[in-house]
Amino acid sequence: MGKRFIIYGLLGFCAEVLWTGLGSLIGGDIKLTGSTYIWMFPIYGLAILLEPIHDRIRHLSFLIRGGVYVVFIFSVEFISGLLLKQVLGVCPWNYVREPLSIDGIITLSYAPVWFVVGLFFEKVHDTLIQIQHSMKESSY
Repeated sequence: MGKRFIIYGLLGFCAEVLWTGLGSLIGGDIKLTGSTYIWMFPIYGLAILLEPIHDRIRHLSFLIRGGVYVVFIFSVEFISGLLLKQVLGVCPWNYVREPLSIDGIITLSYAPVWFVVGLFFEKVHDTLIQIQHSMKESSY
């Protein structure tokens, strides 16, 4: 479980740097400057909490599963943003100028992104479990 937490954290880090790098290109930065916050590592690691949800809803259509992931990811983003605001006095990310922002901590315009991310993490989860099982079998 701890290893998967680290893998999810690192995947989230990489995805965010790629996302912000591509966003900077759209903004005219040909250097593709991407960034993230160290605080994001444990937040992305919380994707491990999606695993039991995935196991319970795997039989449902991808539309319903994606919707569940959107709600979960928004919830984690909002709660972690509020906690960081309390602890640090500021939330490292700021969506105040984004459309459909809620308290500058989340923006509902990211719903399609979180939908795809949630479904992607299903595939990651299944792959990690498959690797884990094959490693156990090969150690016998």
